[in-house]
Formats: sequence, structure tokens, C-alpha cells
Amino acid sequence: MPPVLIYLVESVGGFLALDKIVSLIHKANELVWGPGMLVFLLGTGVYLMVRLHFLPLKNLKYALLCTIGQEHRMDAQKKGKKGENQGEQQEGMVDKKGVSSFSSLTTELAATIGTGNIVGVATAMVLGGPGALFWMLVSSFIGMATKLTESMLAVKYRSINERGEPVGGPMYTLRNAFPSKRLGRLLGTLFAVFAIMASFGMGNMTQSNSIAEALYVSFGVPHAKTGLVVTIITILVVLGGIKSIAKVTQVVVPFMGIFYLLGTLLVIITHIENVPRGIAQIVAMAFCPEAVAGGLMGNIAVSAKDALRWGVSRGVFSNEAGLGAAGISAAAADTKDYVKQGYISMTGVFIDTIVICSITGLALAASGVLGSVDVNGELIMGTALTIAAFRSTFGEWGAVFLSICITLFAFATIVGWAYQGEKAFEFLAKKTKYCIYYRFCYALVAFLGAICSLEVVWEFSDVCNALMVVPNLICVLMLSGEACREIKSYR
Repeated sequence: MPPVLIYLVESVGGFLALDKIVSLIHKANELVWGPGMLVFLLGTGVYLMVRLHFLPLKNLKYALLCTIGQEHRMDAQKKGKKGENQGEQQEGMVDKKGVSSFSSLTTELAATIGTGNIVGVATAMVLGGPGALFWMLVSSFIGMATKLTESMLAVKYRSINERGEPVGGPMYTLRNAFPSKRLGRLLGTLFAVFAIMASFGMGNMTQSNSIAEALYVSFGVPHAKTGLVVTIITILVVLGGIKSIAKVTQVVVPFMGIFYLLGTLLVIITHIENVPRGIAQIVAMAFCPEAVAGGLMGNIAVSAKDALRWGVSRGVFSNEAGLGAAGISAAAADTKDYVKQGYISMTGVFIDTIVICSITGLALAASGVLGSVDVNGELIMGTALTIAAFRSTFGEWGAVFLSICITLFAFATIVGWAYQGEKAFEFLAKKTKYCIYYRFCYALVAFLGAICSLEVVWEFSDVCNALMVVPNLICVLMLSGEACREIKSYR
């Protein structure tokens, strides 16, 4: 890279890491993720779960079968041939301009299964203590009801754009179904703006930052070079639109998920004798008003409030339940069975957080790396902490293994969020021809994220997430009566 370009890159990176900017973003983060936001998110999830008579949990098996196209077997077992035919008839009602239900789910999972499952869990368990994992899982079980409802509404109230493609999400639901048309349009516009901001932050900058950090720690690759390569590849993929993105995600997502789970399980098995103590301390520190972890967890001083705050915020970062972004991908599915598509979308929470994040957290707890400090005496967190856990089992190969996982996870999230952010941009621009500008800007932001400081990127993403939650949950709550009636009467 030319020296002048390197100087400019380092100058921009230094400017973006200025203490004043970090302080401002930090204050905004503390404000939006205060007690009110936690109550709003968890309260909405509990309200929907109770009103749905716990159907998201009762029908989880059905939802998982739907994701692999095996729900007809369950229907046939319960209802005989009639149930099977009914399922086939529903699947036949599709719009050929969209993508398959499985592809829409993998696009959604690509947007959710990312660094939140690796770096986010590690960050949460340091800043919020081991108890943060407990609240992450609790919020995810509750969030299944929110995800089901918001995705079902997004599919039901989607529109058709000028290319004949189905488009939807909370912005369209607010515009097409909110009781007050004027307020609905305002909230829909705000959601679209916040979704674009979140696509740049959570969907892009945090991911490219994690890729750059992982490759730098493992192989010494400069951040700027990684950012340049990620930017070029992102442009090549996102220029093809949803079908191009879906082709990438439906191959990458299953592969990377299985690849990472096998490696993480080996870490847990290697330290299996520490698992019971790790679980006990995770649960205990979720409720202690003030606690200092010891033994396996090092010296992490936290409070129950810290555990709740970081557990819920990182859980939302990981699975996006309550953000409404999943509804954008769900609305692209080739189906008119919107309740079923809502169930398929709901499984993203289960796979993303309840399975992948919990296994990551157990690996961190069992390996004994939590509370470790670097040469400067500061707590190790994020990518470096998870790499330390894998090194405890695989040695130096652990860093290579995790770097590959982070690269796959993060890049899939970048391309998955490209679609979601683009649909929000399209809602504002009204014309699909302008989306090409968003795609190029989105790819360039990947370079920016690679050279920014970790703290700036993650805190900015948290702020964007909280801003998306407000209009989305207002929409969900206002339409919850209609949504719950349809879900309870389904099948």
C-alpha cells in the first residue's frame, strides 16, 4: 500500500478513536440502554409470550422442522394424509419473485450469526460478568415470542416494489397497518433511518473490525489491508442483490455453524471437569447485587445490574429479537403462509443464542480464561479472549481456527445486513435504481470499520440497536391483538 494512503488511513483511524468521540458515544450508549430499555424489551417479550399461551416454546419442534422442510411429516403423523396435503397446498402459494423460505432464513441467520456469538459473548462476560450469559439466554427465550410476532407481521403487511419483488419489514408494517396513518408513516421513516445506521454499525463495522482484529492477532495482517479486501469482496457479492446474497448465505451459514460448534465443543470437552463450577458461577453472578468472580472466572468485579444490562444488550445484538430487522429478510420469502414464516424466523433466536452463544459462554467459563489480563494489566476481552480459550485446547492452531470462524461468521453478517439495510434505504428512496449508491457506501463502510477502534465501533452499534427497538416494539404492541389471535388460531 502506498505510504501516502497508509498515512491517510492511520490519520482517519486516529481521528475516529479520539477520546471525545468515544466519550460521547459512551454516554449515548449508557442513556439508551438504561433501565427503561431493558424493561421495554423484556416486558414486551413476556407480554407476548403470556398472551400467546407460550406457543413459541410449545411449537418450537414444529418451527425447527419447518426450517428443514420436514413439517409435513409431523402433520401426517397427527392428521394423516389430509395434514400432508394441506402443507403442500400452503407451500404452493408463493410469489416467484422472492426466495425460498430456507434462503430467507439463512439470510436472516447470516445477519444474526456473527461476531455477537463469539466476540459479543466474550465482551458481555467481561463487562457484565459470567452472569451476563444467564440473562442473555433468558432474554432469548422471551425474545422468541417477539421475533415470531414481528416477522409474521412483516410478511403479512409486505408490499411489492417496482421490480415485482416482495419487500417488507417494520417500516412497511407501520405504514400499511398502524392504526394512525400519519404516526405510522413517521415511525416507519424513523425505523428505516435507524435500520440504515444499524446496518453500517452492527451489520458492517463491527464485523469488519472483528475480521481485521482476528487476522492481525493470528497472522499480523495490517487492519487497513484486511479492510480493503473485505470492501472489494463485499461489493462483488452485494451488487447481485438478494438472490446473490441468498446463494452465498445458504452455503456459508450451515457450514460455518457446524464448523464452529464442533471446535467449541472440543474446548468444552477438554475442560469438562470445570463445567459444573462454571455453570454454578454463571447462575450465582446473575443475581448477586455486587460480586467478584474468583477461581475459574478470575477477578471480575460486577453487579447484577451489569449482568442484566450487558446480557440483554449483547443478546439483542446477537439474535436481533425486538429490532425488527429479521422481518425484512422474512418478507422476501416465497410464501403467503405468514404465520409459518414467522415460526421459521423465530428459530433464528434459538439457533443463534440459545445454541451457539451458550456453547461459546460455556467454553469461556470452562477454559478458565475469563478474568485474564494482558501485559499492561488490563482485562482481555473480545476476540483476544475467545482466541485464548481456543489456544487452551488447540495451542497456536486455536488462533488460526477461530480466525477462520470469525472471518466466515462476520462476512456472512456483512452480506446479510446489506440486504436489510438496502430495503430500509429503498423504503426512503422510493426507487430501486438508487439502491446502487447504498451498496457502494455500505461496502466502503466495511473499510472504515476495519481501521476504527473496537470501543467506538461496538458502542455505536449498541446505540443504533436501541434506536431501532423503539418504533419496532411500538408497532408490535399496537398490532399484538391481531397478531396473537392469528397465531393462536393457526393449525
